[in-house]
Amino acid sequence: MANSEPQPAVLLLNFGEPQGADPSAVTRFLERIFLANARLEPHMDMAAARERSRELARRRTPGLLEVYERIGGSPLDVQARAQATALERALKARGHPMPVTVGMQFTEPSIEEALRRLRETEAAVLVPLPVYPLCGPSTTVAALAEVEGALERMGWRPEVRSVTGWHRHPGYARLRAEAIRRASAEAGWSLADPEIRLVFSAHGTPLRYVEEGSRYVEYVEEWCATQARTLGVNTWTLGYQNHTNRGIDWTPPDIETALEDLPGVEKVLVDPISFMHEQSETLMELDVDLAEHAAALGLEFHRVPVPHDDAAFADVLADLTLAALGVESRTLPPRTSCRCRPGADLCFNGAPTA
Repeated sequence: MANSEPQPAVLLLNFGEPQGADPSAVTRFLERIFLANARLEPHMDMAAARERSRELARRRTPGLLEVYERIGGSPLDVQARAQATALERALKARGHPMPVTVGMQFTEPSIEEALRRLRETEAAVLVPLPVYPLCGPSTTVAALAEVEGALERMGWRPEVRSVTGWHRHPGYARLRAEAIRRASAEAGWSLADPEIRLVFSAHGTPLRYVEEGSRYVEYVEEWCATQARTLGVNTWTLGYQNHTNRGIDWTPPDIETALEDLPGVEKVLVDPISFMHEQSETLMELDVDLAEHAAALGLEFHRVPVPHDDAAFADVLADLTLAALGVESRTLPPRTSCRCRPGADLCFNGAPTA
């Protein structure tokens, strides 16, 4: 961009996850998540919601500590920082150098801390870019709301060009399809074999959010169908990685249940579609827990690695950043009017614009 134009910066928004098995860090992480989703259990004031969040965190901490000990800590933070570096390089290679930093919803650096770092660069334009393939209320929407709140608390008012729904980016679809093809080939399997089932595993969401209007399930189902067509797969299975910390209903079917009714299937190839990093949900919930469940069902199990360090992903993020800044690309789908967070500057998932 020309030097006379306002200088931009990118904030990569991420969920966060503790890197190790430190009890206090894990408890803080869980408390933040439970408090952020307190409205799932209505009729509580803030004091009661905080106490309930502490109670849920205390209950969940021992189990999550065991997970982190088992997988050797979460690699999410390291992978997220590497993605920021890769994006910064990709933007510079295209002639648009700008600072890129990571802000986490539930660990450090927090979104507000990341914004304070970017303010020091004297950026006049901010691109908040959620690294969530599928837009959801507790991820994309909540992260962007936190950006808005943090900017208000800081009294910093850059021009904001936010990105919301981007799973329809064709480059992203290609790189995920290629990851599935590679995993299938490495296992020595053919996706055309009727004894092999492609299983998409999505992070679950509380049904209350869907009933309130979240389109996350719609996006998940659309993604699975599109990927299957791209791969030439006629029959596939979808399951959700649901969490049962509260007594509420989550998206059906659970991924474990999804594996229990596959007549004629002997092998399952599982793709974790909601994730752009390896983390506890992939390294433990899938590679250990689901693999053991599959073995008990007599199914051979193979999991598609998340292509978090694929160079094509940095290009996808660069496309999204530049499009949000008004640098159009013929490779991108038409912009739409965002229905998940009205007012977003870049969305491919919403209502067609006039």
